[in-house]
Amino acid sequence: MSILLESQTLTRRRFLTMVGYAAGGAAMYQAMMKLGHAAEGSYDGPIRLEGKPREGTTVLVLGAGLAGMVSALELRNAGYKVKILEYREKVGGRNWSLHGGDSFTELGGARQDVKFDKDQYINPGPWRIPFHHRALLDYCKRLNVKLEPFIQYNFNAYLHSSGHFNGTPQRFRHIHADFQGQVAELMSKAINAGKLDEPLSKEDQERMLEALRSWGALDKNMAYVKGMASSSVRGFERDAGGGLGAEPIFSEPLALADIVRSDGWHNMGIHDLYEFQQTMFQPVGGMDQIGAAFGRELEGLITFNAKVTAIKQADGKVTVAYTDHNSGKESKETADWCVCTIPLSILSQIELDASKEMLAAIDAVPYAPSVKIGLQFKRRFWEDDEAIYGGITYTDLPITQISYPSTGMLSSRKGVLLGGYMFGPSAMEWSSLSPEERVQKAVEYGAQIHKQYKDEFESGVSVAWHRVPWTLGCYGMWTEQTRKAHYENLCKIDGNLVLAGEHASYVNAWQEGAILSALNAITRLHAHVTGNRQADNQGDKS
Repeated sequence: MSILLESQTLTRRRFLTMVGYAAGGAAMYQAMMKLGHAAEGSYDGPIRLEGKPREGTTVLVLGAGLAGMVSALELRNAGYKVKILEYREKVGGRNWSLHGGDSFTELGGARQDVKFDKDQYINPGPWRIPFHHRALLDYCKRLNVKLEPFIQYNFNAYLHSSGHFNGTPQRFRHIHADFQGQVAELMSKAINAGKLDEPLSKEDQERMLEALRSWGALDKNMAYVKGMASSSVRGFERDAGGGLGAEPIFSEPLALADIVRSDGWHNMGIHDLYEFQQTMFQPVGGMDQIGAAFGRELEGLITFNAKVTAIKQADGKVTVAYTDHNSGKESKETADWCVCTIPLSILSQIELDASKEMLAAIDAVPYAPSVKIGLQFKRRFWEDDEAIYGGITYTDLPITQISYPSTGMLSSRKGVLLGGYMFGPSAMEWSSLSPEERVQKAVEYGAQIHKQYKDEFESGVSVAWHRVPWTLGCYGMWTEQTRKAHYENLCKIDGNLVLAGEHASYVNAWQEGAILSALNAITRLHAHVTGNRQADNQGDKS
């Protein structure tokens, strides 16, 4: 980076790029907002389904995940007769938690009995809720789901690069402060050298330099060096105390070259990305508390253990064939309308009467591979020994990250870490292992960051989403090209059928996307049923 400044003019574009790296995604997101390249969610409060359907109008909802249950709840409240068919023995779909005492069998027959303590759990699917996911938060409020803060950003967690700093994990605050401070120093030198292609006025330069001094914790000479300014941000070698020998000792910054070579700075901006900015939330007791709350509202409307085998459309009706997991009994349900929230990875394997355009759209969306691993330890050593309370450590090891629980802090209870979260080719490799081998490898890799792992580890569980029978993957993966070719065809009402779920949204992989998709779909469906063609057409354009 210093070579860049010496050999090239620091243009405004380069200046903003460097600010983006140092300040993180939040700064860049704000700039994108002003340029019209990003937008917030579309939720503006509970939907209002104007008008009444013909008495006795029936809707069959496929899937009791959040998209399906939101659809069922709102359509029931609007006067429809609603039934839900659900593949599993419980509600929630990917809104799922594994508690002590639970069991789970993946494709291939490997069964895991969760040996966590009763009060411990891991969320294999969604595990956090951003503050701007207003639809999900609103339903939590309306359904009395108790939430607590989820700590995404912890300056005392680690950034770990196995090939640098002798493999020693570095506190996030050290990397963050030292990278930011030294970038600020370089920027100040560029300003003083007059290397901006559109020079700032002298007054603007003075203001910018003062801002850089504060932002980068620079000393009076505009240098990022060992001293009070830098230690006040990165932390002290020894904190201030009381009595004799209480004077704090300044800490030694890491060299910029070492930080850049380690690539640790790549993860610094994660917490500043809009989707990960604080405040974030989690339900008390596990993410599945949201699904359970919807389930209580819809009690009596759900048929469980129902594997859908065919969806037929004829004579203005939809008929769904399904098989009961337990008894093997084959049954059918017929309704005026159908809201299908089955993941596309499953729906593509089901006999379906739909237009060739919708069928092509269903086949066009692959599902992301992902693996999550939960590890229970005998004691909360990350708190006791290392003063890490919540937050996430990032590493270049295959486990990619360790997330510390945001609940039960400073207690004598045991704790469960998210001991690994893999995507892409790495997830496919981990999926090929047995559940026990995944856990074992996660402990081995984690011990390179926390030496306490092997002595304190007690039990673990792993979920490879390509082996989860009801989704065969984590979430739908769109590209710019496939969205352009297929997205509208996927979302349009097709005969008496409409699809919903995170795959039918621009908020993929989040529960918010599932809910927004469902609200949009049922609003258009209701408008279609009640004859409000203007609202129906407007919905199809959304």
